[in-house]
Amino acid sequence: MLAVSLLVSCSAETLVKKGDKAEALGEYFLAADYYRKAYAKTAASEKRLRGERALKMAHCYEHINYTAKAVAAYRNAARYNTATLDDSLRYARQLLKNGDYKTALGIFETLRDSMPDNQLVENGITSARHALEWKKEGSQYKVKKMDVFNSRRDDYSPVLGGDDNDKLYFTSTRNDAEGDELNAVTGMKSADIFYSEKDDKGKWSKPEAIATGLNTEYDEGACSLSPDGQEMYLTQCTYNASGPRYAKIMVSKRADASWGKASDFVVSRDTLSCFAHPALSPDGEWLYFVSDMPGGKGGLDIWRSHIVGGVAMGVENLGEPVNTPGNEMFPTFRPNGDLYFSSDGHPGMGGLDIFIARIGDDMQFHITHPGYPLNSMGDDFGMTFEGSHNRGFFSTNRGDARGYDNIYWFENPEVVQTIKGWIYEQDGYELLKGEARIVGTDGTNERLGVKSDGSFEVTVHPGVEYIVLGSCPGYLNHKEELTIPKVKESETYTLQFALASINAPVLIDNIFYEFDKATLLPSSTQALDSLVMLLNENPNITIELGAHTDYKGSAEYNKHLSQLRAEEVVKYLISKGIAADRLTPVGYGKERPKRIRRRVAERYSWLKEGDVLTEEFIQKLKKDEQETANALNRRTEFTVLRTTYNMFDENGNLKNPPVQRKREKESEGDEDLILDDGNTGAGEIEYFDF
Repeated sequence: MLAVSLLVSCSAETLVKKGDKAEALGEYFLAADYYRKAYAKTAASEKRLRGERALKMAHCYEHINYTAKAVAAYRNAARYNTATLDDSLRYARQLLKNGDYKTALGIFETLRDSMPDNQLVENGITSARHALEWKKEGSQYKVKKMDVFNSRRDDYSPVLGGDDNDKLYFTSTRNDAEGDELNAVTGMKSADIFYSEKDDKGKWSKPEAIATGLNTEYDEGACSLSPDGQEMYLTQCTYNASGPRYAKIMVSKRADASWGKASDFVVSRDTLSCFAHPALSPDGEWLYFVSDMPGGKGGLDIWRSHIVGGVAMGVENLGEPVNTPGNEMFPTFRPNGDLYFSSDGHPGMGGLDIFIARIGDDMQFHITHPGYPLNSMGDDFGMTFEGSHNRGFFSTNRGDARGYDNIYWFENPEVVQTIKGWIYEQDGYELLKGEARIVGTDGTNERLGVKSDGSFEVTVHPGVEYIVLGSCPGYLNHKEELTIPKVKESETYTLQFALASINAPVLIDNIFYEFDKATLLPSSTQALDSLVMLLNENPNITIELGAHTDYKGSAEYNKHLSQLRAEEVVKYLISKGIAADRLTPVGYGKERPKRIRRRVAERYSWLKEGDVLTEEFIQKLKKDEQETANALNRRTEFTVLRTTYNMFDENGNLKNPPVQRKREKESEGDEDLILDDGNTGAGEIEYFDF
């Protein structure tokens, strides 16, 4: 266990030296204990020394969020007249966090004369004057403490995961964390990442530590998941007996259902700064994080780095109005793109307050304070959202006499309209490499991350016309269009993107012919019109229409009948405007019996993946199974022959070369070039204009 008991014979000076050494290493809990005992050994007549030691103690308590003890220590330093202007400012900010707004206001107003134009002083005055008023005004937010997640130690930074938001990851210093030693920084166990799972009835399980090598004897926590849920970015603080402890960002990759051992994720070669609290943007292209590296606004700032091919490419400070001379920490994103972060530098209710940063029409961040009860006089931070809804979990140390962090549920009732889509292989499974792009008449043009079940979700707005494109390498594109109505209650619009393979035959389901004839039945119209749409959406492909029969009848007869049927389908497509030279009808008769894929095998227990429905195979089945197998063989399919139809002129030059145009900048220096052409190849992303 942490050795903090000291020999009675140690002098106050020796204790101070030990405290100074521990503080230099960032071991604030241990240092505070040394300073406390040195203070107790210092005679009351030695006012200067008592004041200096009280200040050292106050700084350490402030670092580990022992607010009440920090306030008491600063008060003693002030009593002995050893506090500098900066110390007085820190004291006033701790008073805000302790809810003593009246005393804090008096100190801030006194400091205004000595520290003119100091942003923290001015914001402190605003906070002290209006915090009680903001609390009285309240907001639509509802909050509730979640005892199922909380322990008798720190529990914070919750992150929802899983395809149905049925897993909650969070950081905890509870006794179940790795190792037996107490941390000299906090006086508790080193933090680990824990998780809880929600069952079908909505009940959360008892939290458990991730036990696959992700957690170590060091501090791990404040994690974030990639949009597809396959990567976890986290903060790790290692120990170094000879130097300060710096936080760094790590990444763990998911294999099957397990998180692997984390490895370093380098955002900068700066080895003397901290890098913590990683958060990926909803499109997965930017990593936001917290750092004290040079070039910031003061304290801890929020920075970001562009992620290209899994590598961080440069860093940039978010600047004003997000960052202040105070501390900005714990960035996270709502899926609609709103940036949530915590700050003690903006006017607030005390400690870290949660703020929302939204991009305005001027392409700049605009900051709002969501008010009470989401915010309190304590530290409020670490948001996570349940899909597109304005509800989820956050962490706070409000109301905890020990200053420990706890996880709370929150909800802000609002009408939310969302599109939820699934990208999957036609007659197959989800496509993990699939991608969705949404374009709207309001200027929306976004790439959407796809989860492990092939799904994506995006918030949409009433009165806007949207085009949503699903794509995946090796598959044809599919497009859906819809206009969002005005509604009074939250609504989800479900879209399916069943993508056709470029490399394998694709079943055209629900094509029906008259018995023993090639005449299409009216019930085939819907399936054929869907094929027309697919060909229009993918104008550079040519296809073969293949018709197949069961094994009954002669080979010659079946081949002739299937050829006529394939030609009948081609005639229908031509009547709908599809160019004849894009279509090749082929009747295979019974030459190519169906090979069973996994999805079909799941529907029929007597089939398995890879079975081929030959005459010999079918005749070994039961009578009703034979009928089903013959029906599976009677099918119409298409196969992609080319993906460059009408793309090149007679000289081999691209007919419509891409034209580059700039999308409006997301932020200064961020340009997204869009290729706008009419020759989208199969499996490529197409960008639409209205």
